[in-house]
Amino acid sequence: MAKINKNAVLLEAKGLYKTYTQTSGFFVKKQRVIKALNNVSLSIKKGETLAIVGESGSGKSTLARCLLQLLSLDQGELFFKGKNLNSLDVEGKKYLKRHIQMVFQDPYASLNPRMKISEILEEGLLIHDLGDKFSRDKKMRDMIKKVGLEVSDLNKYPHQFSGGQRQRIGIARALIVEPELVICDEPVSALDVSIQAQILLLLKELQKELGLSYLFISHDLRVVRHMADSIAVMHQGKIVEQGSIKGIYEKPKANYTRELLNAIPGNHFKFKVS
Repeated sequence: MAKINKNAVLLEAKGLYKTYTQTSGFFVKKQRVIKALNNVSLSIKKGETLAIVGESGSGKSTLARCLLQLLSLDQGELFFKGKNLNSLDVEGKKYLKRHIQMVFQDPYASLNPRMKISEILEEGLLIHDLGDKFSRDKKMRDMIKKVGLEVSDLNKYPHQFSGGQRQRIGIARALIVEPELVICDEPVSALDVSIQAQILLLLKELQKELGLSYLFISHDLRVVRHMADSIAVMHQGKIVEQGSIKGIYEKPKANYTRELLNAIPGNHFKFKVS
């Protein structure tokens, strides 16, 4: 198990803003500005899981893309291990892309169907110049076993696997370059309920073994409760409430948070919404 300093902040976001312009109408064009991120600030500590929850359109996926530098911010600052990401040079951006990886929502769409699993896993190692052929082969064999698959699976193609197995491959692809932060964007929402628990348990085991930090994006508060140390609730581009799992689930302050908790199936205790 990796030793980590859980008091150390790995990633910090300060005052993030991101807007989109939406055009509607056929004869008379109307434009509407959508604030996808509206003054969002958060921090993720080493070895811990921060969950971002909210309904579709709340800004969760936009936040993930901005943290990965796939989208540019209108305003705000991002720091990774104390370094301002706005001031990174080419080598710095390459370092960042290695150390912040992503597990995608749809295991069917996120894997190239024309590539063998060995090629999918090796791609990241080649991009980041990690090891020679011998060490890369060993790393792929070790990683495929670590996520619960067989070494022989490296010679297969994505269509030969179930959804849960494909998500295991997606996890292996993210972890093989040894990242410090993994963004999990609804990683089990496309899977059967019976498979979800297996993938969540795998993620927790790998976090403990490798000392990973997770940003766990989800709309499912039942899943979040078992995965996260702390939680940030997003609504219309804003974080309306942040806190520990225990604090948010037992004493939610924002009406929107109470509504989300009240909507959990089988939740017999209802919070008052003013």
